[in-house]
Amino acid sequence: MRVCDTRPVTLVLIAVAAYLLAPLLLLRAVRGKPSSPSRTWLVPALAGVALHAAYHLGVAWRTPGGPDMHFFSALSLLGLGMAAMTALVGARGRMAALGVIAFPLAAALLLAYHGHGHAASPVLGWRLQLHAWLALLAYATLAIAALLAVMLWIQERALRRREFHARLRMLPPLTELEFLLFRTIAVGFVLLTLTLLTGVLFVQDLLSQHLLHKTVLSVLSWLVFGGLLLGRWRYGWRGIRAVHWTLTAMVLLLLAFFGSKFVLELVLRRS
Repeated sequence: MRVCDTRPVTLVLIAVAAYLLAPLLLLRAVRGKPSSPSRTWLVPALAGVALHAAYHLGVAWRTPGGPDMHFFSALSLLGLGMAAMTALVGARGRMAALGVIAFPLAAALLLAYHGHGHAASPVLGWRLQLHAWLALLAYATLAIAALLAVMLWIQERALRRREFHARLRMLPPLTELEFLLFRTIAVGFVLLTLTLLTGVLFVQDLLSQHLLHKTVLSVLSWLVFGGLLLGRWRYGWRGIRAVHWTLTAMVLLLLAFFGSKFVLELVLRRS
């Protein structure tokens, strides 16, 4: 049963404002000094992440049962994970360009969760909670990889067409971007492997819990990511091939988790 959130809307509005201010400051900083942009954007970005996390913690404290892992809550947590990773990685260099997409996305997902309200979840044991949190962490990491793949595609396309737009100044060198893409995929692949292993060990009945299709799609995504990493190591795959494999695997992963949750919870009205 969906419950209207009684927490102050002010917290959500401040978090959204901080999330939206961060990319504006980031764009301004890059236009001023693309080689060494100011990190003033980091303050509102971290504030947005902290307030976003506080909102979820407040909902968890007020919700009976286990943590809210329903469709909009899971999406909001995904956005929170992406925003937190972007702030941490972006603080170390020019990968802050991720924030132009990640921070507004996190703001939109937080608004969607607040507007929809939250629902009481069944009590979950620590094993299933571990599985759920590993899954969200894996999805957030691989979603960052998908954003990096899009950035790589934009840069390669511009270089092939000899179109050197001002926005390309935000992006790191092609080799650095490619290195970070595969490193992110490797980390996400390990997390996804742990997610699948904990699912096999801790989930009792795939059919009765409506998890068979989710498991099949997740395994397919794992195979695609694994194949890409193997191709990179064995054959030196890179460029557009890496982009296509990354985005294909990410689509399968999104269908596995959020696609199934959308159908079950919003279409079929099952928890």
